[in-house]
Amino acid sequence: MATMPNLYGRTKNVTKRSKKYLEEALYLRLFKDGSAETNVRHQLNLFIKSSKRVYKWEVGDTIKKLRQRSLYYPALKLSDAMSWRGMNKTVSDEAIHLDLVAKARGIPAAENYFIDLPDSSKTIQTYGALFNCYCTELMTEEAEALLEKMKELGLGLTSMSYNSLMNLYMKVGQPEKIPGVILEMKANNVTPDVFTYNVWMRGLAAANDVFGVENVIEEMKRDGQVDPDWTTYGNLASIYVDAGLFEKAEKALKELEKKNAHRDLTAYQFLITLYGRTGNLLEVYRVWRSLRLAFPKTANISYLNMIQVLVNLKDLPGAEKCFREWESGCSTYDIRIANVLIRAYAKEGLLAKAIELKERAADEGAKPNAKTWEIFLDYYLKQGDVKFAVECMDNAISKGRGDGQKWIPSPEIVRSLMAHFEQQKDVDGAESFIEILKQAVDDVGREVFESLIRTYAAAGRTSPVMRRRLKMENVELSEAGQKLLEAICVE
Repeated sequence: MATMPNLYGRTKNVTKRSKKYLEEALYLRLFKDGSAETNVRHQLNLFIKSSKRVYKWEVGDTIKKLRQRSLYYPALKLSDAMSWRGMNKTVSDEAIHLDLVAKARGIPAAENYFIDLPDSSKTIQTYGALFNCYCTELMTEEAEALLEKMKELGLGLTSMSYNSLMNLYMKVGQPEKIPGVILEMKANNVTPDVFTYNVWMRGLAAANDVFGVENVIEEMKRDGQVDPDWTTYGNLASIYVDAGLFEKAEKALKELEKKNAHRDLTAYQFLITLYGRTGNLLEVYRVWRSLRLAFPKTANISYLNMIQVLVNLKDLPGAEKCFREWESGCSTYDIRIANVLIRAYAKEGLLAKAIELKERAADEGAKPNAKTWEIFLDYYLKQGDVKFAVECMDNAISKGRGDGQKWIPSPEIVRSLMAHFEQQKDVDGAESFIEILKQAVDDVGREVFESLIRTYAAAGRTSPVMRRRLKMENVELSEAGQKLLEAICVE
């Protein structure tokens, strides 16, 4: 049986790579029909079936780009192809592959992959990859047990593993465990990094320990091992804002600005958001001017953030001016930005303006999305106009389904509408509403059916098939619901 040739080839010096080769970079081939996963999978299948050569560094770079776009299945398939085509994987490659297996096929598959690795590949990198998977999936017991195993093996833990554990504790609502992790790091002489200090601060803030947060900042400065970055001061400012300490928050924001020497867009947006939360409109506008100077071609996301902040600060004229500025120069009409202003208009009772903007956005190619219809649903519900509210809910569900982003009405909305039908003794309206609701949820629940039964009873109507419907829907009524069911289920 002939062995499969190594179709990847060896890495060459960049200066020796031909212009033709660089123009046919693998990641460009995979994305040439767009970044949708179906397109990428199709191009990947064509590449795998072909005999085209590609360098290992390029495969790694392409896998990295696929991971950044959350295209885990194609990334895993390409990683598998490295082995099929005879390319040797380093331990680092195996760690990345393990992470991809977890994301594409689940934790059990990742565990099996890890078990099957040779002992020489079970290093801090692959152990760390599995540990991070546990942390990502919020598997606290598994993460803690694996970390103990890593300690027993003397794998030389770094701040990265401890940071992942502390981040896990934050997500599962156990911030009180973070100080213990910090003490262990110090006892084991593990050098903290910026993320260590940042998550430590957030843990203390979750326990309302602002004094403790300030001590962390002082320790960070005193030790001199890690220089606070803009995210550190952003976290500090956010903590102060949450505590209502606006003066201290603004001092932290000034430090943040000093640290933003490289003009990071996210830092500018963070400043605008936090100055907005302190209520300082002048500073919001000042930072916005700085952002516009740093980024003349201002991104949609920046306008979205700015307009939202202005709306929150009740500066509707300013929000409208900023919106017009964006609208006049945008290359892509973003419905999310229009939605911010539509919501502001609806909240102020300016329905005509809200409708006009919705229609203008549609004319520009940005059709209403589920969130747009949710805004109008909330408005009509508050106005008591149930007919239009139900129509908007129907549109939101349909649009969400069409966009591949399922939209589900909140329990409060469902409860409010069912209460209206019950009060009005409107059986037909309630039944029509439930049919619409079923387009969004698989199980409408006991509360909805009990409200429907009360509506039948209030209207003096019977339903011989109701008991069978409840059985099909697998709904178990309360004692009160059972009594009403007996009353309406008559032949």
